[in-house]
Amino acid sequence: MFQPRIPVNPTPTAQPVPVVTPTTIEQHHTPATACACPHQAPAPAPCRPTVQLSPGALLTVVGGGTAVVLIVGAVLVSLLLAVAITGVSVAICAVVIRSLVTTQAKQR
Repeated sequence: MFQPRIPVNPTPTAQPVPVVTPTTIEQHHTPATACACPHQAPAPAPCRPTVQLSPGALLTVVGGGTAVVLIVGAVLVSLLLAVAITGVSVAICAVVIRSLVTTQAKQR
């Protein structure tokens, strides 16, 4: 995975190092011809089965997805609120400390 595609030539010459590339392409399935003649057999079934959900399963999937979105949204909003509250409290502390420093400087 981390090996270079072009090999390094240990002794540089004017001859380029050939790159090995695959020349054959494997085809696992041949496409069926679209003929609706009665003498032809029906087309073969697809390799990947289709997912068929019942109405109850569909409602469960939709409900679960909605719950996940709501939970993730609540977590993100709470994190944003925590950052905002922290920022406001730091700003208030900075104003109070600045006020204390300036009043002490005026009293001297």
